[in-house]
Amino acid sequence: MKQQKPTLTSTFELAVSAARAQAGGGEGANAVRLAVALSGGLDSSALLHLAHACAQANGLALYAFHVHHGLSPNADAWLAHCEQACAALGVTFEARRIQLQEQKKTGTEAAARKARYAALGALCAEHSVPLLLTAHHQDDQAETVLLQLLRGSGPAGLSGMDAANAAPSLLNNATLVMVRPLLPASRKQLEAYVQQHGIDHIHDESNDDPRYARNALRHTVMPSLEQHFPGFQERFARSAQHAQSATRLLTELAEQDLAAALDGEHIDIAKLRSLSQDRSYNLLRHWFATRGYNMPSTAWLAEMLTQLLEAKHDAQLLVTHPDCHVRRYRDRLHLTPKLGDLDGTREDQFDDKPGTEFRWNGEAELAFPAYGGVLHIEPAEEGFDADWLRCQKLLIEFRRGGEKLKLAANRPTRPVKYHYQSLNIPAWERGRLPVVKSGKELLFAAGIGMDCQHVGEGGGRLRLRWQAV
Repeated sequence: MKQQKPTLTSTFELAVSAARAQAGGGEGANAVRLAVALSGGLDSSALLHLAHACAQANGLALYAFHVHHGLSPNADAWLAHCEQACAALGVTFEARRIQLQEQKKTGTEAAARKARYAALGALCAEHSVPLLLTAHHQDDQAETVLLQLLRGSGPAGLSGMDAANAAPSLLNNATLVMVRPLLPASRKQLEAYVQQHGIDHIHDESNDDPRYARNALRHTVMPSLEQHFPGFQERFARSAQHAQSATRLLTELAEQDLAAALDGEHIDIAKLRSLSQDRSYNLLRHWFATRGYNMPSTAWLAEMLTQLLEAKHDAQLLVTHPDCHVRRYRDRLHLTPKLGDLDGTREDQFDDKPGTEFRWNGEAELAFPAYGGVLHIEPAEEGFDADWLRCQKLLIEFRRGGEKLKLAANRPTRPVKYHYQSLNIPAWERGRLPVVKSGKELLFAAGIGMDCQHVGEGGGRLRLRWQAV
């Protein structure tokens, strides 16, 4: 018997059912809420109609969210259209007006996309909606794969869009799942559905502007492909599925390699060196992804890896990434955040009155923003005498060099630099760790501890502790 081709309705319901089950909304979970990202165009209007029928059949709460960019003179009319369409269906509707940021840096298209998804994520959070439905379809998938191919993307980029995925950095919502139930359907199917059901929709004139890369593909390249390679969208979708499978395998391998190479939060250079170049690249890309940093380009990765592996054993290498610093210390690879300069490091601090003078008047903590943290003064069985400390004229500053510290009576006096080295504290962290003095005497070095000269046991004793903020 010939298998019946799935309809648009059955395709939609199957995808939503799978997404609900994944989100914990199986049988009996009628309180599960769905939201439709509604622009008012043909695709999202069809999606709204399908979602409404599904919600009614399954007793689900349905919302429709519209984002007003203000880029088109017709934006107000589109909002009104969406509101009226939802009112006719009895669907809860809400709109969010946004203003685009960083257009010069990222371009209008990218800025609009970023702002739109952030607004949708916020709306879903406000209404406790766990599933956001978007109207991406098979033709959109083909465009995405082709765009990524033109950008020289690897398997992850060529994977296209997933049927469902979480995107917390895009949606600013850690619990929301974005579902694309129309991904197996073609735009022709959506057009036929809209015509069959007499669904009114708007036309966004920006979709006709060939200055946008996706529109250029949609109106020039895709029609030519359709003419010479009918049904290419379905084959592109299959290629995307193959790329998704390859990406999953690469991720599994990267997880294994990263687990083997990690030493705490850092990568052992010797273990990285034992891998092939391709596996090293795969591991490093995965490491960046787990830390929430943007994916580095292949050229940048190649240059960084060359510097890392060819540098001397004791080299303190620094490579700058747009999101972080990549550093090497004691044959370990570190990813460190980019931190601004602290006022306490200014050159004018190093004169006859260096640092910041202060007195302790019984406070449990003292904030020193110029030095990037808070000095805690806490009761302890062993420490400075409280009365003695209260009488001292104290000074906080960053190291000038040559400072020495004796941690215990039975231990030698050592340079502060030696203590940092023995504690395996990298040089870039030392530069943000202040010291506390009384006159010329060093009392405390952040990250190390207190000098034992004035430390004793008994009641009324205090210890100093530094907390970076």
